[in-house]
Amino acid sequence: MISKAQFQREIELIIKNSIREDVGDGDHSSLACIPPDAMGKAKLLVKDSAVLAGVDFAQRVFQYLDNDIKLDILINDGESVSYGDVAFYVEGNTQSILKGERLVLNAMQRMSAIATKTAYYMQLLEGTHTRVLDTRKTTPGIRALEKWAVTIGGGENHRFALYDMIMLKDNHIDFAGGISKAIEKTQTYLDRLGKDLHIIVEARNLEEVAEILEHKGIYRILLDNFSFEDTRKAVKIIGKQCLTESSGGITEENIRQYAECGVDYISTGALTHSVFNKDLSLKAV
Repeated sequence: MISKAQFQREIELIIKNSIREDVGDGDHSSLACIPPDAMGKAKLLVKDSAVLAGVDFAQRVFQYLDNDIKLDILINDGESVSYGDVAFYVEGNTQSILKGERLVLNAMQRMSAIATKTAYYMQLLEGTHTRVLDTRKTTPGIRALEKWAVTIGGGENHRFALYDMIMLKDNHIDFAGGISKAIEKTQTYLDRLGKDLHIIVEARNLEEVAEILEHKGIYRILLDNFSFEDTRKAVKIIGKQCLTESSGGITEENIRQYAECGVDYISTGALTHSVFNKDLSLKAV
């Protein structure tokens, strides 16, 4: 996984690029009618039920725009909110507040949706040892925000990108000439470069699980689109030799059944690619 410092750099890049995209050569609506020294105050109003996410991000956005802006935070990331709640008050230069308004709302609405869905999936798994993972099925350019939201909702991050973990999926295996060749080539590659990366290998059936287990140094086996029966068999075969992950076709209706098969992780792209933004607004007070 990427380091905390790398992750923070990703957040900084998102803020910088998003402000560039939204503000350009100036917020001319505000410049036209708001005096440059005008001071104001606004509240982040919740108009939905959700697990709130993005408060810390909002603070970073406003501080990027103006170090003198102050936030009075009433509800923190990860807390449940409902219609009419006020998450925070922001006070400072009015033009600066307005510059950050849309970025803050866009991010918090999506992050809260992801955190809410993740928390719901975690509730469905209550009482099992299985943990929920996200995927790389994220919105281009804001992956760090979406993965941050998953952790706020109680889930865990899978690899961040292509560079921080080895994941040998069906296409890698087929192009490499089979599972054993893909694993052997990967381990040779890592040894040659002196890289220490976890290796996850996808299995499409029980025969492939057995072949993967012939090789040492595998961190996790991904059981892709396995039936419940074959998942239970795979977990028994694998035992403590490495971690297990179910993926493919995971829904609200079947996620607990997969967990009860004994897998360590369940990964689902639905956490990030199939959510509806929560309704939040920033209102002057």
